[in-house]
Amino acid sequence: SHLALVSFLKEITLSLPSPSSILIISAHWEEDKVTITNGKRPSLIYDYYGFPEETYQIEYPAPGDPVLANKIYKLFQDSGIEAKLDEQRGFDHGLFVPLKLIYPDADIPCVQLSLVQSLDADLHIQIGKALQSLDWDNLLVIGSGFSFHYMRAFFSPESQESRAMNIAFDEWLRETI
Repeated sequence: SHLALVSFLKEITLSLPSPSSILIISAHWEEDKVTITNGKRPSLIYDYYGFPEETYQIEYPAPGDPVLANKIYKLFQDSGIEAKLDEQRGFDHGLFVPLKLIYPDADIPCVQLSLVQSLDADLHIQIGKALQSLDWDNLLVIGSGFSFHYMRAFFSPESQESRAMNIAFDEWLRETI
């Protein structure tokens, strides 16, 4: 449930060392090639609609980490993966919503990484393999985004139907992977 997720995110830091930087790979951002935020002070992008007004007033002034961003970019270049840096793009809700719960002080430098629009599985596996060789002390890497986005169910009380759809999709996803 949503409340269980919020509780989990608020408590997870008790079992984690404090990261020096955070890399968020966001399912809410797709580009023609893998793209990395490298601004020093990214703004927020409220890339959703239909939520209560206060959700558009959320602030999360975490700094960017251009040094980390450039290191990731070079890593992709060395791995033969087309990539680009984006100094202008802000952080979307795939970053600021979970991090507002996990690290509410917004004092840990963050970098956000896009998916590639084609959603080519082999390419994304290559991206993951390239990231495995990233040498960065105390880096926390988070994949952000639900595997199941049925927004009508999100705004409604949980029902047997929505729960069954969620479970069926999750089972299909596990079998497929």
